[in-house]
Amino acid sequence: MAERKKKTYEIGELDQYLFGQGNHYEIYKKLGSHRVKDGHRQGVYFAVWAPHAKSVSVVGEFNEWDTQANPMKREEPLGIYTCFIPKVQEDMMYKYCIETYTGDYIFKADPFANYAELRPGTASRVHDISELKWSDTQWMKRREDWDHKKEPVSVYEVHIGSWKKHPGCEDDGFYTYRDFGKEIVKYVKDMGYTHVELIGIAEHPFDGSWGYQVTGYYAPTSRYGTPQDFAWMVNHLHQHNIGIILDWVPAHFPKDAHGLADFDGTPTFEYADPRMGEHPDWGTKIFDYGKNEVRNFLIANALFWVEYFHIDGLRVDAVASMLYLDYGKNAGEWVPNKYGENKNLEAIDFFKHLNSVVLGRNPGAMMIAEESTAWPKVTGDVEDDGLGFSLKWNMGWMHDFTEYMKLDPYFRKDNHNLMTFAMSYAYSENYILVLSHDEVVHLKCSMLNKMPGLGFDKYANLKVGYAFMMGHVGKKLLFMGQEFAQLREWSEERELDWYLLAEPEHQAIQNWVRDLLHLYKNKKAMYEADHEFGGFEWINADDAYRSIFSFMRHSKDGKKNLLFVCNFTPMERADYRVGVPKRKQYKLLLNSDEEKYGGTGEKRPQVYKAQKQECDGRPYSFAYSLPPYGVAVFEF
Repeated sequence: MAERKKKTYEIGELDQYLFGQGNHYEIYKKLGSHRVKDGHRQGVYFAVWAPHAKSVSVVGEFNEWDTQANPMKREEPLGIYTCFIPKVQEDMMYKYCIETYTGDYIFKADPFANYAELRPGTASRVHDISELKWSDTQWMKRREDWDHKKEPVSVYEVHIGSWKKHPGCEDDGFYTYRDFGKEIVKYVKDMGYTHVELIGIAEHPFDGSWGYQVTGYYAPTSRYGTPQDFAWMVNHLHQHNIGIILDWVPAHFPKDAHGLADFDGTPTFEYADPRMGEHPDWGTKIFDYGKNEVRNFLIANALFWVEYFHIDGLRVDAVASMLYLDYGKNAGEWVPNKYGENKNLEAIDFFKHLNSVVLGRNPGAMMIAEESTAWPKVTGDVEDDGLGFSLKWNMGWMHDFTEYMKLDPYFRKDNHNLMTFAMSYAYSENYILVLSHDEVVHLKCSMLNKMPGLGFDKYANLKVGYAFMMGHVGKKLLFMGQEFAQLREWSEERELDWYLLAEPEHQAIQNWVRDLLHLYKNKKAMYEADHEFGGFEWINADDAYRSIFSFMRHSKDGKKNLLFVCNFTPMERADYRVGVPKRKQYKLLLNSDEEKYGGTGEKRPQVYKAQKQECDGRPYSFAYSLPPYGVAVFEF
């Protein structure tokens, strides 16, 4: 007897084949729960991959959580279970009841669910996202031709739940995606950022994980609203020419009973050997990158955010932990690869596949690696044995920079190289300079409280540090609150201390960061040759005794170049002279001594004419009175 013809919404042989090969890039349209029409009946089609389960049924509000009411059919050869249930209403909660090979029953949330019960609840919700409303066609079309190497990228890293809260609310006081979208657009446009990076968007059970321990990879967290609300926010940012990046966590997942861990009673998504499949330090499971279906789950998830929800880039968390088999492990706690080395060959292949597919299908999108070691060619071409990322977090620069900034200015002359060393490898990768949430938690102090001294000195140090960062080679990222000198460390439990902006010192820092960001975005010399040797040039990298750094940023056509002078001590240099390459006029664009930046407000000439007088190995120079912790940016 011939097998009945599959309905279009059902899992077919081709779906199974592609999923088994790891190449079903839209598998999220088949697995999970989907509202469909079966003849004259409206209902929901459920499909879940549980290869070692003895049986699976769907339990939920629609069947009073009865484990016998809706058994699922096993589809071979992959062990995908399916069923159609009529009359299931929108947003009804459900789980999969899985009978394990040992005869136990476990209840799991849907790995492909698009919406979830608000924590502490752990159920999935039936939710139709098939008709999201978009009006960002212009943005998406422009994105196809956008090149991150040639354009400004200044990122505002934000945790929605603690950026701002509604006062006096009995619940968490969270802004919804729509509330946040309206407010963040106004703030980001005013400040001059080009992109917003959101942490903690994929569904996660514990607020304190900040979203880095995910249970719902295909579900925007219900803390802030529905998937439609999330799409509205993305659309709204795009309509105002603001890009949006998500933190994405393919490195590990938590052991919560309703999540991916031991999904069908066996290690399904994770490596079976605990030496491969567990992070001892983090108490989490590691994805099995050698399993095609798991690779497919993750690659399709990246595409889900970039293609289905129009996300402009993914910041990939904890890349180093994936690349190294011995990451965070002692001898005997890890298994070498077939060559006896500590490289995870399967993770390397995964990254090459991931980046080739995501960026190949979506020109103009970005894949950004948070990679903390000297692994070669992280942003190199896959064809040249690189990993294929667009950008890499420059953790070396961040470490050296923060160590230098913490020093008493008296000792900076002995550590001058901390600020110059990054230029020796600046072109080995495509870098983004980051001062992220990780630098202002766990007793590391806020950025302001890392600074030495008291009062004026702290704020002045922060100003000159930010200026150096903005002038340095590399894209930029600042975590929320750093732009107005948040005093306390960040906590996900409370909103930022916006009341500080009533204090002139904090308002001055915000003014300074705003003007630096607009300078960065509006002056091509700051970004268009970021990844080329000709884009940056030291004037004096060796003035260690005075702890002064001077350098130039060049535009490609050479018509609008910038000169930075940064004084990292409280000593005034009234007789400061800087060498320059041309006998031109140098226009003062930015002066940290202005009153709005917390300076003295002393009047200064706006134009300086270079004289034929050798300085810094240059034939020409001009004099400029450099105040304590002074910053001056000139255009020529």
